[in-house]
Amino acid sequence: MLTKIIAVLLLIAMLVSLFTGMYYLVKDRGQSNRTLNALTWRIGIWVVLFALLAGATYFGFLEPSESLKPDQLRQSESQ
Repeated sequence: MLTKIIAVLLLIAMLVSLFTGMYYLVKDRGQSNRTLNALTWRIGIWVVLFALLAGATYFGFLEPSESLKPDQLRQSESQ
């Protein structure tokens, strides 16, 4: 549950960073590095989110849905 909450918070932070970058793009008209900084933060947040989801799946905190599990795993669970 905590992993899902953290993932949602990181997604919200990505959206805030994306809209901040768009705001600075329009306001500064390319005269400062604030747009670049906002978009760099967004990419960094994405890397952290991806690592969190991959790690949570690897360590068993998150489980893939039935459609994403390999066939052999599904067959062994049903027996």
